Amino acid sequence: MKYVLVTGAYGGMGRKATKEFVDNGYTVFALDRKVEEKTENVIPVIADVTSEISVKTAFETVKSFTDNLSAIVHFAGVYTLDSLVEMSGEDFDKAFKINLYGAFNINKAFLPLLKPSSKIIITTSELASLDPLPFTGIYAITKSALDGYSYALKMELQLLDIHVSVIRAGAVATGMLGASTTALDRFCLKTELYKVNAKRFKNIVEKVEAKCVPPEKVAKKAFKILNAKKPKFVYTLNRNKLLLLLNALPKWLRFKIIKGILKNK
Repeated sequence: MKYVLVTGAYGGMGRKATKEFVDNGYTVFALDRKVEEKTENVIPVIADVTSEISVKTAFETVKSFTDNLSAIVHFAGVYTLDSLVEMSGEDFDKAFKINLYGAFNINKAFLPLLKPSSKIIITTSELASLDPLPFTGIYAITKSALDGYSYALKMELQLLDIHVSVIRAGAVATGMLGASTTALDRFCLKTELYKVNAKRFKNIVEKVEAKCVPPEKVAKKAFKILNAKKPKFVYTLNRNKLLLLLNALPKWLRFKIIKGILKNK
C-alpha cells in the first residue's frame, strides 16, 4: 500500500489533491485542524501545524499505520492582506507560523518516514518569486520565505535522495479567493492611512483574480510531481501576465506606476 500525507487536506486544493491521490491508488493521511469522518483510503489526522506537540502526536498516529510515506504534500496556509505598518504583531506572527513554520514542523517530524525517492511537495505562490504589491506584503513575504526554505531543504535532502519540489500557483478557485475578498473588504474598512488607495487596490486585485484555475488542476500537478522519477524543483501554474510584466520593469518605474495608481489625489 502506498501512503501520502496531505496537510490542509480539507481545504480547496488539499481536498482535490486527496481525491486525486486516492483515485490513483494511494491511501492519504488527511491532516488538518478540522477533519471529517474517515472514508475509504482517507485517514483523517487532526493537527495544528504551528504546534510541535500537535505535530508530534500526528506523527505517532501516522506511524501506527506505516513507516513509509511516498510523499508529504503541503497545502496548509493562510491568506493575510494588511498594511505592514497597521497590522498587529499577532497577525504578523500568525502568518509566519502557518505559512512557514508549519511546513518546517511537519517536514522535521515526518522525515523518519521518508525513504530514498520519496517526495516533499510544497505549495508556495506566484508571488514568491515576484516583488510584492502594496498590502499583500505579509502574504508575499511568508511565501517567499517558504520558497527559500524549500530551496535550502532541497539542497540538503538531495543528499538523502529525497526530492523537494514547489508549486508556484497563481489564483486558484478555492475558498482562499473568498478569503482574499473578505480580507480586502475588512482592510478597506479598518485602514486609517490608505482609505482611497485600498479601494483602488481592491479593483486591481479583483481583475488579477478574475482569471483563476480550478483546484483540480493543482491536484493533477501534484500527482504528476509525485510520480515523476526526477521531478523539477519549480512548477508554475496560472501565471498572471500583468504581474510578470510589472515585475520585469525597473524597480523605480514599478514604484512610480503603483504610486500613480493608488496614491490619494
